[in-house]
Amino acid sequence: MGSFSIWHWLIVLLIVVMVFGTKKLKNMGSDLGGAVKGFKDGMKDGSATAEEKAAANAQVGNAPVTADKSTIDVEAKTKS
Repeated sequence: MGSFSIWHWLIVLLIVVMVFGTKKLKNMGSDLGGAVKGFKDGMKDGSATAEEKAAANAQVGNAPVTADKSTIDVEAKTKS
C-alpha cells in the first residue's frame, strides 16, 4: 500500500498529458531547463567576479587585500 506500481505511474502520466497536453508540457520543460541554466551561469559569474577582484588587488602591487564590506571580522576575548 505504501509504494505505487508502474501501472499507477503510467495512469498518472496519461492523465497529466490529457489535462495539460504535450505542447504545454514541452514548453514547461524547456522553461525549467532555461531557468536552471540561467541559475548556473549566475552562480559562475558571481564566483568569477570575486576571484577577479582578488586577482586585481594582488596585481596592484602587494597592497593588502581588504575584507569584503559585507563581512564583519570579530575577535573573541575571554573575561579575566
